[in-house]
Amino acid sequence: MNVKQSSSFKIAGKLRDYKLLIKFNLSFMVVFSAVISYLLAPKVKEYDWKAILLFFAGGMLVTGSANAINQVVEKDTDAMMKRTASRPVASGRMSATEGWIFAAAAGVTGVLILWHFNFLTAALAAFSLFVYAFIYTPLKKVSAISVLVGAVPGSLPCLIGWAAGNDDLSAGGWVLFAIQFFWQFPHFWAIAWVAHKDYTTAGFKLLPSDQGPTKYSAIQAIIYSLLLLPVGVLPYLTNISGIVGLWIVLVANLFMVWQCIRLYREMSVKAARRVMFSSYIYLPVVLLALLANKVSG
Repeated sequence: MNVKQSSSFKIAGKLRDYKLLIKFNLSFMVVFSAVISYLLAPKVKEYDWKAILLFFAGGMLVTGSANAINQVVEKDTDAMMKRTASRPVASGRMSATEGWIFAAAAGVTGVLILWHFNFLTAALAAFSLFVYAFIYTPLKKVSAISVLVGAVPGSLPCLIGWAAGNDDLSAGGWVLFAIQFFWQFPHFWAIAWVAHKDYTTAGFKLLPSDQGPTKYSAIQAIIYSLLLLPVGVLPYLTNISGIVGLWIVLVANLFMVWQCIRLYREMSVKAARRVMFSSYIYLPVVLLALLANKVSG
């Protein structure tokens, strides 16, 4: 009885560690945007749940692989920060070798699954994994330009989803890519603002100002949130979504701008946290609004 309970606890603990290794919540949000982009593609006329689940599985494996590599590479810096010290590799519960083996297996399997849709989808997924894991990750300690570089693989899920559904990289895919691209800057800078002490301790350079949470950093967040306003009109102009979707996106964009302005005025962690949580809400609201008001092909 005790042996069985001990084995069960070990299995449950290992599953929890793998959930942490792939950063499940982050991976889910990333793949969510890819799935919605897939469904927004004009060639997708009806919901094929088998295809949707297959695409979701492939996306989770590729994204999980990238996050696993990130944790293996950053195990020493993760161990220095309170918010990441309990991650499996950083804490020593999982070896770096195990992390690499999982990352390789998940990455290859995920790319092969996405190849089922077409080669373009698989190639974009592999490219995204490579940029995130091997360019963005080490660049975080070099320069704040890493946020710009990281915004590329962070936006590619939209293009990957569009490619899977439409078999091309036409304008609609790039419009969705642009929305997610500009959204990432206030989103990520808000996170960097809230966790500034931890990030500084680890040697990460993520805010646009070398001095950290400054007026300049807040202004940059406002600028990129303002850029979402014209970008948010593009789904309507490119016939992805209708007028209802346009108005919902406009309201969501104005809400993001207002939260960034409040950050500039208040210059506090509380205000940065509001921007962060607002950005978490923004993306699913915008993508679901576009999907709900999708223009029939």
